[in-house]
Amino acid sequence: MTKKLNVVILAAGEGKRMRSFLPKVLHTLAGRSLLMHVTTTARLLSPDKICIVIGHGGEIVKQSVAGDDLTWVLQPQQLGTGHALMQTLPHLDRDGLTLVLYGDVPLISIQTLRELIAKAEEKYCVLLTAEVENPFGYGRIVRDSDTKTIKAIVEQKDANTEQQEIHEINTGIMLIPNDYLHNWLPKIENKNTQHEYYLTDIIALAVRQSAQVASLQAANLWEVMGINNKSQLAELERIYQRHCADKLLHLGVSLIDPSRIDIRGELVCGSDVEIDVGCIFEGRVKLGDSVQVGAHCILKNVIVDADTTILPYSMIEDTEIGGSCKIGPYARIRPGTKLSNKVHIGNFVEVKNSQIALGSKANHLSYIGDSIVGKNVNIGAGTITCNYDGANKHQTIIEDDVFIGSDTQLIAPVRISKGSTIGAGSTITKETPEGQLTLSRSKQISVAGWKRPQKPKV
Repeated sequence: MTKKLNVVILAAGEGKRMRSFLPKVLHTLAGRSLLMHVTTTARLLSPDKICIVIGHGGEIVKQSVAGDDLTWVLQPQQLGTGHALMQTLPHLDRDGLTLVLYGDVPLISIQTLRELIAKAEEKYCVLLTAEVENPFGYGRIVRDSDTKTIKAIVEQKDANTEQQEIHEINTGIMLIPNDYLHNWLPKIENKNTQHEYYLTDIIALAVRQSAQVASLQAANLWEVMGINNKSQLAELERIYQRHCADKLLHLGVSLIDPSRIDIRGELVCGSDVEIDVGCIFEGRVKLGDSVQVGAHCILKNVIVDADTTILPYSMIEDTEIGGSCKIGPYARIRPGTKLSNKVHIGNFVEVKNSQIALGSKANHLSYIGDSIVGKNVNIGAGTITCNYDGANKHQTIIEDDVFIGSDTQLIAPVRISKGSTIGAGSTITKETPEGQLTLSRSKQISVAGWKRPQKPKV
């Protein structure tokens, strides 16, 4: 494709049938707004210009999608798709092509658009069409009975009985030469039942002027499905999620139930990954070989190395997890955390902005925040790192081979020295001596010469 490419995204509709104060194009599918889906796909084409036509809630819409590559165009009155495109004429090049997309048609694929653009090398105007079982509500593609060339697009309310029987419909997505747009758009009239300026009338003008009109049928109907109400949004969400699930199955991922998974970003899986029901993956998640994710877990921007098991109902965000770890059930791991290999984080344990080294474990009911935890550390049930003094956060350092008894409070900033043992029920406010037992049930003491109990050797 050597010609200039402009992309226009029509996103001015109010979306009354959504029954929401939120502009229609800002409703979400797979964790992103409908408009963000379309804008992301448009950018993959590396166009010379992207114009987004806004109207209802325009300022909110502008704030939702950032980028210096976007030109925002206001359509004060919504008088039809043709009228919307007219507003962009001052911003469109005189040469090249314009691709028209829609902010409420979120799943159009980059492959389909590239095929559409490739056809423009041979033909000028290119329409994306689809065959549907029930064409009610769509504009019909009217073809010459002999040559099968496109004669016109007729909207549902303007179609006669014979035209209403046509099952090939206009998706609205089209590619038009810019010189035609500058010439034809001012000639469109609103002499129809809706009293709107239809963009589709351009095709009738093209036929009258013997301009070539080509078409491409969408490979997947869901690519061109538009959203007008919450029911359609929910339907397309499930279609999209099943499509994502099918791709994972094809790559060898084991899904206990492919109909019960939600991917709201990018999920990359190694070999022999198994995912149970009800899991949600947000942002970018990478699962290494033989990772198992239990039911109803939520992972957002997470890297998990090989052979790690995440048990049910765990919530993990902005975290790196090493290999052969065991997480959960009911664990919460918050941003800024990095777990090394063979770490255990058990039920109702919360970890935030902490590093935990090889072989350490916190198996029950604990909070570890703003901490550096060494190797082979055991953190007993009910342990809390008291990292917040009411104004600032402070760090706790737990060195290698430390054993912390249950119901312990570590008042940061504090260091628990290598090999220390903390007696259950203690509140630790000062650095502990290396290799000694420290406890502070009434006052903090250190016991010299104390030896930690050892399991009998078998």
